[in-house]
Amino acid sequence: GGSSGIGAATALELARCGARVILATRSARRGEAAASRIRRETGNNEVLFMHLDLASLRSVRAFASTFLRQEPHLHLLINNAGVSAGGTTEDGFSLPFQVNHLGHFLLTQLLLERLRSCAPSRVVIVASSAHCAGRLRPESLGRPPSGLFSTFQDYCDSKLANVLHARELATREQGTQVTCYAVHPGFVNTSLFRHAPLWLKPLLLPLAWLLFLDASEGAQVVLDCATQEGLEPLSGRYFTDCGPRLPWPAGRDDRLARALWEGSERLVGL
Repeated sequence: GGSSGIGAATALELARCGARVILATRSARRGEAAASRIRRETGNNEVLFMHLDLASLRSVRAFASTFLRQEPHLHLLINNAGVSAGGTTEDGFSLPFQVNHLGHFLLTQLLLERLRSCAPSRVVIVASSAHCAGRLRPESLGRPPSGLFSTFQDYCDSKLANVLHARELATREQGTQVTCYAVHPGFVNTSLFRHAPLWLKPLLLPLAWLLFLDASEGAQVVLDCATQEGLEPLSGRYFTDCGPRLPWPAGRDDRLARALWEGSERLVGL
């Protein structure tokens, strides 16, 4: 998710620090353009595009295979891509849940051994305060919820999954020097809102321009969790721009986190 918004702003700053950065994005046109712009702005030629469509588990596997073959090092995985639109993927899952959670879950699992071999390493998962309205049910994972506001509920469910994914990954990776952090970047004016309902846009878009953060401001907490020294004891925690914060109660439910992990493994075929 590095071609625009928070992902592009994060990639730009990492490139400025001298990192080798892989922009894993769905659109080749936007991905190549973003990589070219970042190389030009930073003078860092180690910024590359690789195709990845999180709405396709086949694409996730193909990306991981290519990455592992071509890239010997991986110290930082930032799971940033997100959608708020409704719909169903080619794998039969709801679009927000697969793109925002399942695709990232599979990608992380496929790259986990490389993260371990390059430790100390980190996984940063871009979540949201919208997890407060999440209602995950292990028996119906991947199916869109019913009701008038099903797309919004689906998005909130996926953000709760992000928080729980970070929590359970940290638990499972204790002692490996792979740490994980979920972050709420703030209310950021990005292209995520292009999928807002037509009736909501006249209210939402002016508010976004007037009150929301820009992408570079939203990227700061992501960068902090990616690069700040001494965060290892806080692995699995939820961060905002004010530092580590307690997530809403469902985001602290260890039993639900385990059920989500096991259900996600089943859904992606691990």
